[in-house]
Amino acid sequence: MAKIISGIFAIQSESDWFPHSEKAAIALSIFKEIYPELQVQFVADLQYALHYEGRDLTDDEAYRHLLENYKIDAESFYTKLKSEEYKEKAHYEFSLCKQLQVTGFPAVLLQIGETKFYLVARGYATYEDIEARIENILKEVNAG
Repeated sequence: MAKIISGIFAIQSESDWFPHSEKAAIALSIFKEIYPELQVQFVADLQYALHYEGRDLTDDEAYRHLLENYKIDAESFYTKLKSEEYKEKAHYEFSLCKQLQVTGFPAVLLQIGETKFYLVARGYATYEDIEARIENILKEVNAG
């Protein structure tokens, strides 16, 4: 199965709030396990929550509306959000992004197999563009 590797970062504004990607990355690791086919939509929802709604993604409660939207059990989600297992999964993806020389976010990479990655988007891209690029990559992979 193809897998989306994604990082979520924000720029600090003039406040005492310091955005941090770890909790959002942990949430994404949990979500990918439950709904791997909806990863791109979930990342878009996280970006919307952060940048449009102004939610603090370092706050556990920032995810509650998404849990309801995706019908994810809150108790299970919050247990996993605090677990070392999912924190390690998120840190693995941070390391992977560093190894793949991802230097800016948002970035979307598609993993095919153990060692093959395709850069799908760097910076802003519409959902339709990302979807089309992924479809083209998968056609290329399946043809070869």
